[in-house]
Amino acid sequence: MNIFLLLAILFAALESLALWKNWPRLEYIAKPGVVIVLFLWLWTSVGLNGASLWFGLGLILSAVGDVLLMISLDRFFLFGLAAFLLAHVAYVIGFNIPLPEFSLWGIVFAVMVSLGGARIIRRILDALASRGQTRMRTPIIVYSTVISIMLLSAMMKLMDISWDANAALLVSGGAFVFYISDIILAWNKFVSPIQQGRIYNIAAYHLGQIMLIAGVIAQFAV
Repeated sequence: MNIFLLLAILFAALESLALWKNWPRLEYIAKPGVVIVLFLWLWTSVGLNGASLWFGLGLILSAVGDVLLMISLDRFFLFGLAAFLLAHVAYVIGFNIPLPEFSLWGIVFAVMVSLGGARIIRRILDALASRGQTRMRTPIIVYSTVISIMLLSAMMKLMDISWDANAALLVSGGAFVFYISDIILAWNKFVSPIQQGRIYNIAAYHLGQIMLIAGVIAQFAV
Protein backbone atom coordinates (compact mmCIF):
# COMPACT_ATOMS: atom_id res chain seq x y z
CA MET A 1 0.00 0.00 0.00
CA ASN A 2 1.24 3.48 -0.86
CA ILE A 3 2.90 5.31 2.05
CA PHE A 4 0.81 8.45 1.47
CA LEU A 5 -2.40 6.42 1.57
CA LEU A 6 -1.28 4.78 4.81
CA LEU A 7 -0.47 8.17 6.33
CA ALA A 8 -3.83 9.61 5.26
CA ILE A 9 -5.66 6.68 6.89
CA LEU A 10 -3.51 7.04 10.01
CA PHE A 11 -4.20 10.77 10.34
CA ALA A 12 -7.93 10.14 9.75
CA ALA A 13 -7.95 7.55 12.54
CA LEU A 14 -6.06 9.91 14.86
CA GLU A 15 -8.55 12.70 14.12
CA SER A 16 -11.48 10.46 15.12
CA LEU A 17 -9.58 9.50 18.28
CA ALA A 18 -8.92 13.17 19.05
CA LEU A 19 -12.62 14.00 18.75
CA TRP A 20 -13.63 11.01 20.85
CA LYS A 21 -11.14 11.78 23.62
CA ASN A 22 -11.41 15.57 23.24
CA TRP A 23 -7.69 16.00 22.57
CA PRO A 24 -7.54 19.34 20.67
CA ARG A 25 -3.75 19.31 20.26
CA LEU A 26 -3.89 16.01 18.41
CA GLU A 27 -6.78 17.31 16.31
CA TYR A 28 -4.76 20.37 15.23
CA ILE A 29 -2.23 18.00 13.67
CA ALA A 30 -4.39 15.12 12.46
CA LYS A 31 -7.29 16.95 10.81
CA PRO A 32 -5.34 19.08 8.30
CA GLY A 33 -2.78 16.28 8.07
CA VAL A 34 -5.17 14.10 6.07
CA VAL A 35 -5.68 16.50 3.17
CA ILE A 36 -2.05 17.67 3.21
CA VAL A 37 -0.89 14.08 2.78
CA LEU A 38 -3.49 13.54 0.04
CA PHE A 39 -2.20 16.65 -1.73
CA LEU A 40 1.38 15.34 -1.58
CA TRP A 41 0.20 11.94 -2.86
CA LEU A 42 -1.60 13.57 -5.78
CA TRP A 43 1.35 15.85 -6.56
CA THR A 44 3.99 13.12 -6.50
CA SER A 45 1.84 10.59 -8.37
CA VAL A 46 0.32 12.52 -11.27
CA GLY A 47 1.64 16.06 -10.96
CA LEU A 48 -0.48 19.21 -10.95
CA ASN A 49 -1.60 19.88 -14.50
CA GLY A 50 -4.86 19.69 -16.38
CA ALA A 51 -7.64 18.10 -14.34
CA SER A 52 -5.30 17.08 -11.50
CA LEU A 53 -4.44 20.74 -10.88
CA TRP A 54 -8.06 21.41 -9.95
CA PHE A 55 -8.19 18.46 -7.60
CA GLY A 56 -5.01 19.73 -5.96
CA LEU A 57 -6.58 23.16 -5.57
CA GLY A 58 -9.66 21.51 -4.10
CA LEU A 59 -7.50 19.82 -1.46
CA ILE A 60 -5.79 23.10 -0.55
CA LEU A 61 -9.17 24.81 -0.15
CA SER A 62 -10.39 21.84 1.89
CA ALA A 63 -7.40 22.27 4.22
CA VAL A 64 -8.34 25.94 4.67
CA GLY A 65 -11.91 24.93 5.48
CA ASP A 66 -10.67 22.26 7.88
CA VAL A 67 -8.59 24.75 9.84
CA LEU A 68 -11.36 27.36 10.00
CA LEU A 69 -13.99 24.89 11.23
CA MET A 70 -11.49 23.34 13.63
CA ILE A 71 -10.79 26.71 15.24
CA SER A 72 -14.50 27.41 15.74
CA LEU A 73 -17.42 25.58 14.15
CA ASP A 74 -19.70 28.47 15.07
CA ARG A 75 -17.66 31.67 14.60
CA PHE A 76 -16.00 30.58 11.34
CA PHE A 77 -18.78 28.41 9.95
CA LEU A 78 -19.58 30.70 7.00
CA PHE A 79 -15.90 31.15 6.16
CA GLY A 80 -15.34 27.40 6.32
CA LEU A 81 -18.45 26.87 4.20
CA ALA A 82 -17.06 29.29 1.60
CA ALA A 83 -13.72 27.44 1.50
CA PHE A 84 -15.42 24.10 0.96
CA LEU A 85 -17.77 25.65 -1.60
CA LEU A 86 -14.74 26.72 -3.64
CA ALA A 87 -13.19 23.27 -3.11
CA HIS A 88 -16.28 21.64 -4.62
CA VAL A 89 -16.20 24.08 -7.53
CA ALA A 90 -12.59 23.02 -8.16
CA TYR A 91 -13.60 19.35 -8.07
CA VAL A 92 -16.47 20.03 -10.47
CA ILE A 93 -14.06 21.63 -12.93
CA GLY A 94 -11.63 18.74 -12.53
CA PHE A 95 -14.31 16.15 -13.21
CA ASN A 96 -15.48 18.02 -16.29
CA ILE A 97 -12.16 18.29 -18.12
CA PRO A 98 -12.95 17.60 -20.89
CA LEU A 99 -16.66 18.39 -20.88
CA PRO A 100 -18.71 15.17 -20.96
CA GLU A 101 -21.09 14.45 -23.78
CA PHE A 102 -24.84 14.75 -23.18
CA SER A 103 -26.37 11.40 -22.24
CA LEU A 104 -29.59 9.89 -20.91
CA TRP A 105 -27.66 8.60 -17.90
CA GLY A 106 -26.74 12.17 -17.06
CA ILE A 107 -30.43 13.04 -16.80
CA VAL A 108 -31.14 9.95 -14.70
CA PHE A 109 -28.31 10.71 -12.27
CA ALA A 110 -29.32 14.38 -12.10
CA VAL A 111 -32.91 13.44 -11.18
CA MET A 112 -31.68 10.97 -8.55
CA VAL A 113 -29.36 13.49 -6.91
CA SER A 114 -31.92 16.30 -7.08
CA LEU A 115 -34.82 14.31 -5.61
CA GLY A 116 -32.68 12.74 -2.90
CA GLY A 117 -31.06 15.99 -1.86
CA ALA A 118 -34.17 18.17 -2.08
CA ARG A 119 -36.01 16.37 0.73
CA ILE A 120 -33.03 16.61 3.07
CA ILE A 121 -32.30 20.25 2.27
CA ARG A 122 -35.96 21.15 2.76
CA ARG A 123 -35.81 19.63 6.26
CA ILE A 124 -32.66 21.60 7.07
CA LEU A 125 -34.17 24.85 5.74
CA ASP A 126 -37.32 24.27 7.82
CA ALA A 127 -35.13 23.85 10.90
CA LEU A 128 -33.30 27.10 10.08
CA ALA A 129 -36.61 28.95 9.76
CA SER A 130 -37.87 27.60 13.07
CA ARG A 131 -34.70 28.84 14.77
CA GLY A 132 -34.85 32.24 13.13
CA GLN A 133 -31.56 31.64 11.29
CA THR A 134 -32.89 32.86 7.96
CA ARG A 135 -29.57 34.50 7.02
CA MET A 136 -28.13 30.99 6.62
CA ARG A 137 -30.79 30.02 4.08
CA THR A 138 -29.04 31.34 0.96
CA PRO A 139 -25.54 30.03 1.86
CA ILE A 140 -26.99 26.58 2.57
CA ILE A 141 -28.94 26.51 -0.71
CA VAL A 142 -25.91 27.63 -2.74
CA TYR A 143 -23.58 25.15 -1.03
CA SER A 144 -26.09 22.29 -1.40
CA THR A 145 -26.46 23.03 -5.10
CA VAL A 146 -22.71 23.02 -5.71
CA ILE A 147 -21.98 19.84 -3.75
CA SER A 148 -24.86 18.14 -5.60
CA ILE A 149 -23.26 19.14 -8.90
CA MET A 150 -19.95 17.77 -7.61
CA LEU A 151 -21.61 14.46 -6.74
CA LEU A 152 -23.35 14.33 -10.13
CA SER A 153 -20.06 15.08 -11.93
CA ALA A 154 -18.35 12.23 -10.08
CA MET A 155 -21.20 9.80 -10.74
CA MET A 156 -21.03 10.59 -14.45
CA LYS A 157 -17.55 9.03 -14.53
CA LEU A 158 -19.30 5.65 -14.13
CA MET A 159 -20.62 6.06 -17.67
CA ASP A 160 -17.50 7.70 -19.10
CA ILE A 161 -15.65 5.16 -21.26
CA SER A 162 -12.46 7.21 -20.97
CA TRP A 163 -12.37 6.47 -17.24
CA ASP A 164 -11.05 3.25 -15.72
CA ALA A 165 -13.92 1.35 -14.05
CA ASN A 166 -12.19 1.07 -10.65
CA ALA A 167 -11.21 4.75 -10.70
CA ALA A 168 -14.79 5.73 -11.55
CA LEU A 169 -16.13 3.62 -8.67
CA LEU A 170 -13.68 5.24 -6.26
CA VAL A 171 -14.45 8.84 -7.20
CA SER A 172 -18.21 8.32 -7.32
CA GLY A 173 -18.17 6.46 -4.01
CA GLY A 174 -15.89 9.07 -2.47
CA ALA A 175 -18.06 11.95 -3.65
CA PHE A 176 -21.14 10.23 -2.22
CA VAL A 177 -19.52 9.68 1.19
CA PHE A 178 -18.30 13.30 1.15
CA TYR A 179 -21.90 14.35 0.40
CA ILE A 180 -23.18 12.25 3.32
CA SER A 181 -20.61 13.82 5.64
CA ASP A 182 -21.98 17.27 4.90
CA ILE A 183 -25.53 16.09 5.52
CA ILE A 184 -24.44 14.75 8.91
CA LEU A 185 -22.75 18.07 9.72
CA ALA A 186 -25.78 20.17 8.73
CA TRP A 187 -28.27 17.86 10.43
CA ASN A 188 -26.22 17.77 13.63
CA LYS A 189 -25.81 21.57 13.66
CA PHE A 190 -29.20 22.81 12.48
CA VAL A 191 -31.82 20.05 12.83
CA SER A 192 -31.16 17.69 15.71
CA PRO A 193 -28.00 16.67 17.58
CA ILE A 194 -26.67 13.25 16.57
CA GLN A 195 -24.89 11.22 19.23
CA GLN A 196 -21.19 11.25 18.26
CA GLY A 197 -22.32 13.15 15.15
CA ARG A 198 -19.09 15.12 14.87
CA ILE A 199 -17.05 11.92 14.76
CA TYR A 200 -19.33 10.40 12.10
CA ASN A 201 -19.16 13.63 10.10
CA ILE A 202 -15.37 13.83 10.11
CA ALA A 203 -14.86 10.08 9.57
CA ALA A 204 -17.14 10.17 6.50
CA TYR A 205 -15.49 13.36 5.23
CA HIS A 206 -12.00 11.88 5.43
CA LEU A 207 -13.08 8.58 3.89
CA GLY A 208 -14.73 10.49 1.05
CA GLN A 209 -11.64 12.59 0.38
CA ILE A 210 -9.35 9.54 0.48
CA MET A 211 -11.53 7.56 -1.94
CA LEU A 212 -11.96 10.52 -4.27
CA ILE A 213 -8.24 11.30 -4.55
CA ALA A 214 -7.34 7.62 -4.78
CA GLY A 215 -9.69 7.37 -7.76
CA VAL A 216 -8.22 10.46 -9.43
CA ILE A 217 -4.70 9.07 -9.02
CA ALA A 218 -5.80 5.65 -10.32
CA GLN A 219 -7.20 7.38 -13.40
CA PHE A 220 -4.37 9.75 -14.22
CA ALA A 221 -1.25 7.90 -13.03
CA VAL A 222 0.88 6.69 -15.96
